[in-house]
Amino acid sequence: MANPEVVDRRVVTNDPSNIDGNVVKHMSKETREDLNADIITGEPGSHPVGTTVGGVSGAIAGAAIGSMAGPLGTLIGGAIGAVTGGTAGHASAEAIDPTHEEAYWRAQHANVDYYKDGYEFDRDMHPAYAVGYANRARYPVDANFDDHEADLRRSWEEVKGESRMEWDDARMASRDAWNRAR
Repeated sequence: MANPEVVDRRVVTNDPSNIDGNVVKHMSKETREDLNADIITGEPGSHPVGTTVGGVSGAIAGAAIGSMAGPLGTLIGGAIGAVTGGTAGHASAEAIDPTHEEAYWRAQHANVDYYKDGYEFDRDMHPAYAVGYANRARYPVDANFDDHEADLRRSWEEVKGESRMEWDDARMASRDAWNRAR
């Protein structure tokens, strides 16, 4: 057993096949994060949306669920669900965590060159960042932002909602989020 942790008089290893999700739920926050434990089930390395929904049906299901939150929710939901099979879904969900990306950009948005006084994160900038990080999973790891800019611009036009950003500024935010999500 590699790096065991004793919890509730039970031993847990770093081998995900030997870890009891119920035990993981009671571990320290840091340990749960190291195991990338699902917040609902406690299963290590899990993300329910990415793992359980695969392929085109995953994209459709994710987009439908996300639609309840408007066009931006559709974009993010579709990106998370758009993976092939359970294993690929798991890998894609591991690659991009919209909650962490949103938190990161919320903290950083006012420090970027394209930020303008009066921009609000939720209204103006978050949709631009989401276009970058949510669409990133649709393309190969070595894909270049510039090669897919036309698609990303169309995505921006679909999800920008009430954002006051024009594509030139949104493009820079999307590119930053795209590059961070690599």
